[in-house]
Order: sequence, then C-alpha cells, then structure tokens
Amino acid sequence: MKFEARIEEHAAKIEVSPERLYFFPESAPELSREFAGVSVVQLAPGAYSVLLGERSFEAVFAGNGEVFVNGRSFQVEVFDPREMRARRGAGAGEGRQNIKAMMPGKVIRVLVGAGDAIAAGQGLIVVEAMKMQNEMKSPKAGRVVDVKVKPDATVAAGEVLLVIE
Repeated sequence: MKFEARIEEHAAKIEVSPERLYFFPESAPELSREFAGVSVVQLAPGAYSVLLGERSFEAVFAGNGEVFVNGRSFQVEVFDPREMRARRGAGAGEGRQNIKAMMPGKVIRVLVGAGDAIAAGQGLIVVEAMKMQNEMKSPKAGRVVDVKVKPDATVAAGEVLLVIE
C-alpha cells in the first residue's frame, strides 16, 4: 500500500508491503530509506511494537495526530491518496455508498449496525491487514443501510463491508 504522510512539517511518501517498508521524505530525498523485515505487533489499544530491519521502536498513538516513538513526540498525519481521489470523484455527500475493504484482511470489530445514524468521520468497522488494525471511517453523515460482514470474517480487497446513505 502507498501512503502520503506529514510528520511535523515534512511531507513524505510511504510504501508498505508484507516484507518491506519504503520511506521517501520529499524535502530530503537523501534520507530515503528501505527497511526489510517489517513487523508490527499491537501491545495495547493505540500502542505498537515496530521492528524495521534490526531496529525496534515503541509507537503510542495519543490522539489528535500525536504519536510518541520511543518516548519522543511527533505530529503525524497519514493519507491514502487513493481514498482521497475516490472521495473527490465520488461526490462523498450524495447517495448510497459502499464501504469496501482496501486490502484482504480479517474483520476485528463492527462498530455500527443497520439503521444506525452516523456522523462524518465516525468509525464504522475495524479490519486487520498485514498485522495492522485499520479503522474505516464514514466519508459522510447519514445512516447505515446494510452491514454485510460479521466479526472474524475474512474479506477480500474490494469486498463491500457495509452500505451507508
């Protein structure tokens, strides 16, 4: 998967595969790095042990974009550029929308039920992929029409998880 990130005031591109992580800071390309042997293990909600090659880190997500890495605080924003393009092109505020799995994984939690009123940005479902849990959020305010999966279900990339309107 490819992501765009802003760490403090520095933009970067990040590519993640099951075996490697690539980090490309836009303002300092000479600091680009490739890490083999990537492993992420959740220690507690919001706390992770991260292995990048032979280096070990503890990452704690404190909220509001603040992340502590080995005790040092960083302001971090991460975006999936595909999601941003899809939202701009799809008219996120109009009509029914299918919320789809971005990659194969396992449903960990379903946070809403059919008929629930939801707010824009509200968490809908948590899917684990590549040892990381990803909370999928609503692109708009509305109502949950249908929930198509249950916890512990295995899902394929592009599979519809739930429908909102």
